[in-house]
Amino acid sequence: MSNTHYIDSKTLTINKVEQIIKKDVQLKLSDKARQNIIKCRAYLDKKQDQSTYPMYGINTGFGSLCNVKIPKDQLAQLQENLVLSHACGTGKRVSKKIVRLMLFLKIQSLSYGYSGVSIELVETLIDLYNHKVCPLVFEQGSLGASGDLAPLAHLSLVLLGQGKVEYKGKVEDSAKVLKQINLKPLKLKSKEGLALLNGTQFMSAHGLWALIQSRYILGFADLIGAMSTDAFNCNLSPFDDLVHQVRPHEGQRQTAKQILKYLSDSQIAHTKKDNVQDPYSFRCIPQVHGATKDALKYVSQTFTTELNGVTDNPNIFVEADQVISGGNFHGQPLAIALDVMAISLAEIGNISERRIYQLVSGSRGLPNFLIDNSGLNSGFMIPQYTAASIVSQNKQLCTPASVDSIVSSNGQEDHVSMGANAATKLVSIVKNIQTILAIELLNASQALYFRQPLKSSKTIEAFLKLYREEVPIIKNDKLMSDEIEKTRQFLSTKQARAFLDF
Repeated sequence: MSNTHYIDSKTLTINKVEQIIKKDVQLKLSDKARQNIIKCRAYLDKKQDQSTYPMYGINTGFGSLCNVKIPKDQLAQLQENLVLSHACGTGKRVSKKIVRLMLFLKIQSLSYGYSGVSIELVETLIDLYNHKVCPLVFEQGSLGASGDLAPLAHLSLVLLGQGKVEYKGKVEDSAKVLKQINLKPLKLKSKEGLALLNGTQFMSAHGLWALIQSRYILGFADLIGAMSTDAFNCNLSPFDDLVHQVRPHEGQRQTAKQILKYLSDSQIAHTKKDNVQDPYSFRCIPQVHGATKDALKYVSQTFTTELNGVTDNPNIFVEADQVISGGNFHGQPLAIALDVMAISLAEIGNISERRIYQLVSGSRGLPNFLIDNSGLNSGFMIPQYTAASIVSQNKQLCTPASVDSIVSSNGQEDHVSMGANAATKLVSIVKNIQTILAIELLNASQALYFRQPLKSSKTIEAFLKLYREEVPIIKNDKLMSDEIEKTRQFLSTKQARAFLDF
């Protein structure tokens, strides 16, 4: 991939966004994007000069103040006031990775030429991105309906030389950092503050981050699930494609095929079994993992559409000679998708914890709690407690946000999506599942040790060899939180992810 990504109107994919973020490329406007932005701004300036009619947010107040006409000489002050007054975020700081995604998505949305902002504003946002200036944005404050107003206000403060940013590892005043990178604070023009604040980039960035992580979560869920299947000495018959041909959900068939592929040359898998059936947490891996995969296809489609859309208000249509106030800032499509994603991903953690429980139960020839000399040693007793606690927390976090709404702005904004709350709790669920899968890997690795001299498949044995360089077999009790954290870190490495078969 080139070291420069040109912002244009070509369809963006989630994989493309992941590459842009990972490879830390520089952004630049394409010639077409520049022309679209300049053309739209020139049209808006001309429209303002010729029209005596109120245009929402351009020469009027905001929200329930939409009928208050603002004098022409106060329009710039109106936009600055908007940004300052809406920067009401609180709570934890949003991670740098997600804030950079927000910035990228805001640039992309403004580049289509339906927002009426100046070319200087967009190019300044690009300069901030390329210099890795990260505004301080906070988790709480957005209703997910008039756009992500509060978090996007914090994202935008730096343009005015206001607020704080993180730059080169330090939190500094925005004005100071702007001087360091030879930029001056902007004087916002009409509509620009509104274009910055109206939009779904807070929700979108969180959702895209979670979707990118989910690809690896689902990959490891299949791989680690296959390891646990061997570790518990399970039958392979539930993964036979004949079973799944008669109930052909795509994710289900794909998962069954993947498990069989991982275990195709396993000595353990092909030994004669005394057990006729296995617990659902093993036997139904295709049905559960597959259902999540199918659900996330809908989520991915929704976010891909949003990624390529315009979500501020009003929208400016130069060719149609219209400025239209609508509701593209409303986050309901994202809020529902974020809730679906939370529920479907949580089930990956739910079934994983059940496999963890089975592995430490002293069944199928495995020692109690996967440790010799149990009694003196508690072994893997308490990691299962930890996993159970996290699964329970995920269930609590899965309460849908999208079914909630609270009236705001004196009744003008009388239905809101609460998608921002759906977004922030989804991030917690994703991190929780990464921990649960790490605990399952820790358990499965230990259980496979007790199957020796029989071996699992070549793929799994190679994966285990790499893993055991970081987390050796546990012979006596030790500080297990360290082993869990080392396993979490291992699963984030390129070497571990190289084993995933997407």
